[in-house]
Amino acid sequence: MKQLKCASINGFEAISVDVESTFTKGLPSFSIVGLANTAIQESKDRIKSALLFNEYKFPPKKITINLSPSEIAKSGSHFDIGIALLIALQEQTVVFKDFHIFGELGLDGTLKDTKSIFVLILSLARKGLIKNVLIPKESIEKVSKIPNINIYAVDTLEEAIYFFTTDQKDKYKVVNNKFEYNFIECNKIKYYYIEDYPLDFNDVKGQTIAKRAALISAAGNHNIIFEGSPGCGKSMISKRLQYIMHPMSLDEILDKAKLDSLQLREPSFKPRRNFISPHHSSTKASILGGTQIGEVSLSNGGLLFFDELPHFSKTIIEAMREPLEDHSILISRVNTKVKYPTKFLFVSAMNPCPCGNLLSQSKDCRCSELEIQRYKNRLSDPFLDRIDIYVTMNEVTKDDKVDISSKDLHSKIINAFQNQKIRGQTDLNGKLCDKEIKKYCKLDHESTIILEQAIQQFSLSFRAINKVLKISRTIADLDNNTDISKKHLLEALSYRKR
Repeated sequence: MKQLKCASINGFEAISVDVESTFTKGLPSFSIVGLANTAIQESKDRIKSALLFNEYKFPPKKITINLSPSEIAKSGSHFDIGIALLIALQEQTVVFKDFHIFGELGLDGTLKDTKSIFVLILSLARKGLIKNVLIPKESIEKVSKIPNINIYAVDTLEEAIYFFTTDQKDKYKVVNNKFEYNFIECNKIKYYYIEDYPLDFNDVKGQTIAKRAALISAAGNHNIIFEGSPGCGKSMISKRLQYIMHPMSLDEILDKAKLDSLQLREPSFKPRRNFISPHHSSTKASILGGTQIGEVSLSNGGLLFFDELPHFSKTIIEAMREPLEDHSILISRVNTKVKYPTKFLFVSAMNPCPCGNLLSQSKDCRCSELEIQRYKNRLSDPFLDRIDIYVTMNEVTKDDKVDISSKDLHSKIINAFQNQKIRGQTDLNGKLCDKEIKKYCKLDHESTIILEQAIQQFSLSFRAINKVLKISRTIADLDNNTDISKKHLLEALSYRKR
């Protein structure tokens, strides 16, 4: 019996899979066992064709391929090359020890990349389960970004056989790629960013308060809602937030590329955070996840934008309370439970009433008091309590001017980001836990008195108090202040929904 290592996706992560082979006497047959899906079962024809095309005889024996552990379902065409090697080298003394092997076979024996190869190798590397990996040359550009593993690449089945039957492995070794982007270094970790703004805040006239709130939101990763009449700039500001968000570490860039691959998209290694914007008619399963990963999980590390927030179903809005509070979501399936991280910046936009004209100075509102109340009631107090910043926007006038650009805002956010990292924070202010809030968000005597008065006046919950403290901390970071002062606290309180 021979065996080698491959892997399969189980939920959000990869599991290492032992591919075992036996060749016994009996009627010639070829079977793959171990809960292999259709893509793996179809590999039998690809493998036969590739071996015969390259003049390797298919053994007239009973061939059994086992994918272990057998109780976990396996999927993907990347098992092809491993199974083909076990068959081609069945009579030779070859040791595949310490190698994970991935690649789909063409009918002529060429090796092809698959969307899952990068995800599998990254996940195994994070767990320390992979040391050496053999991949198709098509996969080099993606996989070479993963640090701390030895990567070898071949073009064909013939080269893969040569690789394992000779001592000339170094000629197939790949050098790990480095990122050529601007970066800052904090606590010996590099954080990358791009100074490129396809959508610029220069396009947004007026709305000084809303842009200030957007700056604070991006600098500290604080959830935010923009409320205002149609055309006042809610969506414009929200869509520009993606380009001024804080820099990304190497791990965050790789995680973003992993999410791209899980969506069957070509992964992007640019240090720019994902922007996910589901339509309000989307189903609960598509947003929260079910048999497939949901939008809230795909937004991890990036920005999730809900436009026309009250038009999302009540069940979706209420279900968002878990990922917003716990920064993770647990999806229960028939035989298992999968936990996805959901540490994203939540941004949403809404009208003040169904017709949108309640705050307009030039148009009359057509809604009754009952309609307005029903519209507002779609957002419950427990949901709103998880929102850090609530901004009411006025209509734009002809006298409004452009007062700041995305580049200016981005430079302030990078500076605030450095202040947070130098303090030793793992997460930004908006995602701090209770213990970290006590450590980093301390108030002086005067600010403490003001906060106590606000608690009494506005009936702030414990969660709301923590959010005020975290916003105050971010405002102080933007001002390069070590301590939170009275003005920082008062500004933070102004962003609470009354």
